[in-house]
Amino acid sequence: MPTARQALRRCGPMLLRRLLPASCALCGMEAEEALCTPCSAQFFGSDALRPRCPRCANPLPAQSRGLCGTCLSEPPAFDATIVAADYAAPVDQLVLQLKFAQRLALAPLMAGLLRDAVLMRPDYALPALLCPVPLGPQRLVERGYNQALEIARPLAKALGVALHPRLVARTRETQAQSGVAPDKRRQNIAHAFVVDDPALVAGRHIGVVDDVMTSGQTLNVLAEELKRCGAARVSNLVFARTPPH
Repeated sequence: MPTARQALRRCGPMLLRRLLPASCALCGMEAEEALCTPCSAQFFGSDALRPRCPRCANPLPAQSRGLCGTCLSEPPAFDATIVAADYAAPVDQLVLQLKFAQRLALAPLMAGLLRDAVLMRPDYALPALLCPVPLGPQRLVERGYNQALEIARPLAKALGVALHPRLVARTRETQAQSGVAPDKRRQNIAHAFVVDDPALVAGRHIGVVDDVMTSGQTLNVLAEELKRCGAARVSNLVFARTPPH
């Protein structure tokens, strides 16, 4: 016969869910998980998958395969990009709440969805190690945390890949890319990153984790620095991709 303590341990989580039911992070309806079943299926299930360029993750026309025209004509420094969803309503609210409302509990959810996206790419070879896109010191102090690192921690554990939080440092403060004109974004982020330990990078596949990919300039400049230090391959693991306008 189980003791009262053992029974409480076994039934406690179920009782807690009944007493304090969770709500879906997207629609707000009561749900046992962070996402309700309909939202999970609609925005992240197999029906939500679309053809994407394997290098930059921009959407491709239906039935298309291979690289997009931009990656063929102007190949970026990174080699692959995997995303969980488009950065569009209502999925964008997950990013905004994590980034600006300190809802750190959303990071494991986003990491789990990104892990699922990785597993849906059987041709993708896992990186040797993961690193988050770093924030500048001032912005890190203002926000109190790096949202990319908050996603990278549970993602690394879920994939069984080593995480090196300080592999890359941001050497100067930069203006937020979302507030910079598209033709000025590369200039804004140029020479902003430095690899702390090139020996960890040389000859290896490095996975870079971030919350959102828009123009891709930040990730491209970071990949250039990793390649300069000898990285054999650089891939991006990003929760959401802004569709081209």
